[in-house]
Amino acid sequence: MEQKRIYLDNAATTQIRPEVLATMMEYLSENYANPSSIYSSASSAKIAIDEAREQIAAAIGATHRNEIYFTGSGSESVNWAIKSIAEANKGRGNHIITSRVEHHAVLHACEYLEKNGFDVTYLPVDKYGMVDVDDLKSVIRPETTLITIMMANNEVGTLMPIAEIGTLLKQINAERGRENKIFFHTDAIQAVGHIPVDVNVLGVDMLSISAHKLYGPKGVGALYVRRGVKLPALIHGGGQERGRRGGTENVAGIVAMGTAAKLASSEMRAEARRHTAMRDDLIEKILKTIPYSRLNGHQEKRLPSNVNLTFEFIEGEGMLLLLDARGIAASSGSACTSGSLDPSHVLLAMGLPHELAHGSLRLSFGKDTAQKDLDKLVEVLPPIVERLRSMSPLWEEFQKTGNIDKLLGYAK
Repeated sequence: MEQKRIYLDNAATTQIRPEVLATMMEYLSENYANPSSIYSSASSAKIAIDEAREQIAAAIGATHRNEIYFTGSGSESVNWAIKSIAEANKGRGNHIITSRVEHHAVLHACEYLEKNGFDVTYLPVDKYGMVDVDDLKSVIRPETTLITIMMANNEVGTLMPIAEIGTLLKQINAERGRENKIFFHTDAIQAVGHIPVDVNVLGVDMLSISAHKLYGPKGVGALYVRRGVKLPALIHGGGQERGRRGGTENVAGIVAMGTAAKLASSEMRAEARRHTAMRDDLIEKILKTIPYSRLNGHQEKRLPSNVNLTFEFIEGEGMLLLLDARGIAASSGSACTSGSLDPSHVLLAMGLPHELAHGSLRLSFGKDTAQKDLDKLVEVLPPIVERLRSMSPLWEEFQKTGNIDKLLGYAK
């Protein structure tokens, strides 16, 4: 009998919902017209795009559907927001503020801008992976034009104080005036559809979303751009996306994303309660069952579906392979860097030494995650950790000396 697979890597991607797939298939087969044409079936496709725009706007509390621009991915949305705003305002300032724990889409976009004359400040984070609003305030300069801070960390699940930053910037921008405005972008790719998101409460000018993180298809994303923000075009070509992103629209993907956002929003509060209870129970059981383990990220101010743990004296890669052999899919951090042998930049920024950062495990739940799946994990994980530790020179030395601080470089 084939073993049932347990999928605990929903932060990397989610399975497309049957309802979403059905909506998508309609626009891949029957209603396949180009929405820029003038006949009736084309008009139907255009109306479907507008409806999806309204669904995305409703999911994030946007005032107007025309504040939503569809893209090819969350990373594209992030790059468009950061690079375009920075370049458009270079004449009055070249300073950007971000954090050390951002997704690589943000970090690499900022690194690109640094090579092209921009100055980027990378804010430190505390032991929970959270930025301090006072730290951010202290590094704002007259030449600062953009701040980009993620809403929820994709690795450790910590929720950033986005609304507090938005309130701070509202006060600062009121003093600076419209001509010297600091724009505020947030990567909300892990947040939308999972926790309440309201762009007006957050005070952001731009917000990035990805469909495949909320049970939609891969290859489609969206960027919220507040009315009045002059965002230069990303792709020049046709007049699609009101002239800001040329190219025939991915109608099927866009319609599917709208449906996914609507469904996720309607179920969000109930799912968040369910996931939070499962999350807290799992954390307690693992920390109690496996010695020398620790939780990464904030205990309360975190995504309901995220559990990130470190197990001392082992390598995360071996743990993932052994879990996979037992039918459990998980990760050690961001899917975008899973092939790298380097430890998580997020955990290092939080102060973990390399030896501990290498032994991390990220578990992220989805709508189909059941309590029995987590019970199975709690059953198979302790012997896996024990097996890996039995092969670890660090563990062997610790058994002799009992001094973990010296082994991990903590000794002063």
